[in-house]
Amino acid sequence: MRIMWQGVQAPSMERLAFVSDEEGLFAASEVRTPDRSYSYDVAMEEDWTFRTLEAGGGGVQLLLERTADGSWLCNGQRRPDLAEATDIDLSFTPFTNTLPIRRLALAVGCSADIVTAFVAPDLTVTADPQRYTRVDDRRYLYESRDSDFEREITVDDDGFVVDYPGLFRRLPV
Repeated sequence: MRIMWQGVQAPSMERLAFVSDEEGLFAASEVRTPDRSYSYDVAMEEDWTFRTLEAGGGGVQLLLERTADGSWLCNGQRRPDLAEATDIDLSFTPFTNTLPIRRLALAVGCSADIVTAFVAPDLTVTADPQRYTRVDDRRYLYESRDSDFEREITVDDDGFVVDYPGLFRRLPV
């Protein structure tokens, strides 16, 4: 499956390839902004549980891993501050919203609080508390739990973002 997104507020263009096979789920993407380009590869279990992220941009490389025991490694170093995190959230793509949306499989009207390993544009990683609420079949309310940021995200039947108001919109491929 191939997907393209355009950044709205911060201009960007993303081209993502997504595959599923007997070893799990995989995404490979390139994101171009006026200031820099990023590439990233994400590996997940079949249930959308995060395994690894390899990302690069602006001369910086990041390898983020969640081990079988739930601990996190960032470029080979243990990150106990991420102990509560279950998912990743890359600031420069809407793709990573799909991971909790699919993994949680919320019923309409239900919410879940999660913590993500948030990857900033400079590829630094911090813990970020979030909430997802399923509004209807194709809409989710995303809320930051440590700021007043919230958006109602529209997804397709597979849980991939179609519209993230003010930030990203999906383009035809």
